Amino acid sequence: MTVATAEDLFIDELKDIYSAERQAVRAFPRFIKAVRSQELRDAIQEHLEQTNQQLERLDRVFEILEKRAGGKTCEGMKGLLEEAFKHKEEIDKGFVLDAALIGALQRVEHYEIAAYGTIATLAEAMGQTEIHDLLSTTLQEEKETDKRLTEVSSGVNDEAIADQDGAEDNEEDEEPRSSKASVRNSAARKMPHRAK
Repeated sequence: MTVATAEDLFIDELKDIYSAERQAVRAFPRFIKAVRSQELRDAIQEHLEQTNQQLERLDRVFEILEKRAGGKTCEGMKGLLEEAFKHKEEIDKGFVLDAALIGALQRVEHYEIAAYGTIATLAEAMGQTEIHDLLSTTLQEEKETDKRLTEVSSGVNDEAIADQDGAEDNEEDEEPRSSKASVRNSAARKMPHRAK
């Protein structure tokens, strides 16, 4: 699509966020399966349901504009989701992975906040009041999801740090034990045998 006018830009940006949301809907179930924290799982599940409603709003926007929704791939969202899946492959399931995925999901939310902020402002400038209201509703939901993820991260980060501290404590405990054992064995070898 050639972008020559503000309306062209508006349609192009709408197609981009439509593609982004469709990619998110496909990705979120895989994240739900990957996380350990029930609170995080619930937050992702709720946002998945919300994202389906956001897609319905976008369908309504395209209906109002009498334009087709598809035809574009959002490369930005594709890259953000690829990074998230890379975490999923490289980090063992647990709170450290949960913490990494929260970061990845918040980057997704910030991308969407920027996108919806841009197109809601354009809609307002173009006098598209109904479209502006639909997009503003979604923008508010994205901000609330980002806030919720920040709240969830507090507990998840504590658990991730505790897991790490526990692993380090185990490593420290193992080393002194083996050192103490070798000192005891060495001392036992040096002790003279008692006559019976």
